[in-house]
Amino acid sequence: MGERVSVALLVTTYNWPEALKLVLDSVLVQTVLPDEVIIADDGSGEATREVVEAFRRKTNIPVKHFWHPDEGFRKTIIINQAITGTSSDYIIQIDGDIVMHELFIKDHISEAEKGYFIRGSRVLLQEEITRRYLNNGQFERVSSFSKDVRNRINSLRIPFLAPLLIKKSQRSRNWIGCNCAFWRTDFMRVNGYNNELKGWGHEDIELAARFINSGLFQKKVKLKAVCYHLHHPFNSRVHENINYRVYLDTLNQGIAYCSNGYRHHLTAE
Repeated sequence: MGERVSVALLVTTYNWPEALKLVLDSVLVQTVLPDEVIIADDGSGEATREVVEAFRRKTNIPVKHFWHPDEGFRKTIIINQAITGTSSDYIIQIDGDIVMHELFIKDHISEAEKGYFIRGSRVLLQEEITRRYLNNGQFERVSSFSKDVRNRINSLRIPFLAPLLIKKSQRSRNWIGCNCAFWRTDFMRVNGYNNELKGWGHEDIELAARFINSGLFQKKVKLKAVCYHLHHPFNSRVHENINYRVYLDTLNQGIAYCSNGYRHHLTAE
C-alpha cells in the first residue's frame, strides 16, 4: 500500500463473549493499530455488550458496536449496517472467534492492493486448548508443532517467503469471511453483502463472486496475517444449499450487484 489510508477492523460476533474478549485483547497487542474497530453483532445478549464496553475502556481506538435483535442468523444484514458506520478506506474482516497474531493488521496493510480483495488463512485450534484459553480468559500463542494445531502451515509467519506463495486469481469459492480484506469503495460498488442470504453459509463466496464479476481479482496470502480460530461446534446448516444456489447463479450469470444489500441500510436511516 502506497499512500496512507484509513483502516477499519470489522469483527462479527454472536453470543460468545468469552471468545470475543480474547479477540479484542489481541487488538491491543497489534504493532500497527487499526483506525477503528467495528463490531457487527447479530443479536447477542448483555454479556457481549459488557465485553465491548470493557474493551472501550482499555483503548483510545474508536469502537463502534452495531447490534440488531436476534431473529436467527442474519450476518449479512448486520455487516452491511456496520459498514455504513465507517468511512475508512480499507476494511479487514474477522470473525469473533479469530485471535490475531500481533503483526496481523500490519501484514494485511502491507498486502493491500488496488484491484484486489484479500483471502487470508487461519490456524484451527483443537477443542482442548480452546477450552483452556476460554477458561483462563487469556490467549497464549501456540507452537506450530503443537498437537493442538491443525493445518500448521497457516501458523507460520515467514514474510520473506510469502511472495512465493501469493496467488492472484479469479476464484471465489475458496474465500473465507473470517480472515479477509477489501476496499470499501469496491464493497459499495457491488452493494455489499446480499441481505437475501439468511442462515449459515456462503454469504462470503457470493460476495467474492460479485467482486470478481465487477473486475477484481482475489489475492490469496500465506505466511503472513496469521490468526487462530477457536474451536466451536458447527452452526446449523439448514440454509446452506439454498445459499449455495444463489452463489452459483451469481457466478454463472456474471452478477456484480445485488439488489438488496449495503444501500438498503443507507436509505433505511
